[in-house]
Amino acid sequence: MKNSNLLVFVFCSLLFTACEKEVDYLYEVNPVVVQSPGSIKSNAKSTVEFLTIAWADLFGTQIPQQELSKLNTVYVAFGDKKMIEDRILLNFLSKSGVQIPAQTNVAGDTVLYINNTYKKLFNRDANAFEQYYLKEQIRLNASMTSKVIWYALMTSDEYRYY
Repeated sequence: MKNSNLLVFVFCSLLFTACEKEVDYLYEVNPVVVQSPGSIKSNAKSTVEFLTIAWADLFGTQIPQQELSKLNTVYVAFGDKKMIEDRILLNFLSKSGVQIPAQTNVAGDTVLYINNTYKKLFNRDANAFEQYYLKEQIRLNASMTSKVIWYALMTSDEYRYY
């Protein structure tokens, strides 16, 4: 009987001492909104705006009305918009009279080239990561020409928005 009383006493003492209310810790953290400069753009360019702006960025002139009408018809008639944008930009880049920086500018002051290109195409400065990434890509890839860089940036989603 003494053992059973002792066992009941130990069990009850363990039951009451082991059941403590758990303390909840609350850490206050200030909310932080993380956005890249290009993510603020929310309005998609219309077909005419896209074609007009792309032509102006590449040629420095206004697109001829006949050319705009022809390209708009092709753009509207084609189902895959990204693919036709790709084809139109490749066509623009292969035409004579394209005013993109020479390859010597790419190999020269690369950071200045990247910032000027971002200002021209995206209306903003390149952030530190974009500068680093493009600078490294240019350094590592000898085939990275000015046309390739402009093509890559002009086919990005950010270029499609304003």
